Amino acid sequence: IRAGDGDAFETLVREHQTRVYNLALRMTGNPEDAMDISQETFLKAWRTMGKYRGDCSLGSWLYRIASNLCIDLLRKNKRRQAEKIVSLDDPGEDGRPLELPDLREEPQAILEREENRRAVWECLENLPEEQKLILILRDVNGLSYEEIGAAMDLELGTVKSRIFRARERLAKLLMDRGTFDPVPSSNTRKKGRRR
Repeated sequence: IRAGDGDAFETLVREHQTRVYNLALRMTGNPEDAMDISQETFLKAWRTMGKYRGDCSLGSWLYRIASNLCIDLLRKNKRRQAEKIVSLDDPGEDGRPLELPDLREEPQAILEREENRRAVWECLENLPEEQKLILILRDVNGLSYEEIGAAMDLELGTVKSRIFRARERLAKLLMDRGTFDPVPSSNTRKKGRRR
């Protein structure tokens, strides 16, 4: 690729285009923006291939480029509306289902699950871009801590602590809006049984 081999670069694009697009889609919530960011990611990779040091996988390097482009776009368009959040009803483009529905459930339970899913994505939209990104990389795209560290240029311990803080903040947003109650402690459960 560094020598200008277009076929080798085309192979790289085919191997990573779906995951780069999915990352951009989850970050922006907009298919057109995701497509633009995906294209810009690969263009930037082609133009800057000489700067690739090889200290991480090419995939992680591409995710870092895409992540930075997403954060730049989100900062420019601070006013994102919750209606633009992508639905999780469909499986991801990589074929993995995001949630397996239980068809035996009552309609009310299905409705509640949809409302909860919407609430999670709405609250996720209200997180700072870096927290939103790290949760999407880990919990939606399923990247390992090491892959996230390489993509975001962070140490492993920093990745773990940022994921923890992002999940904690997301949980607080959900509790503040009344979507989820905190998990009762063992003391609370014991007190409840005595009554």
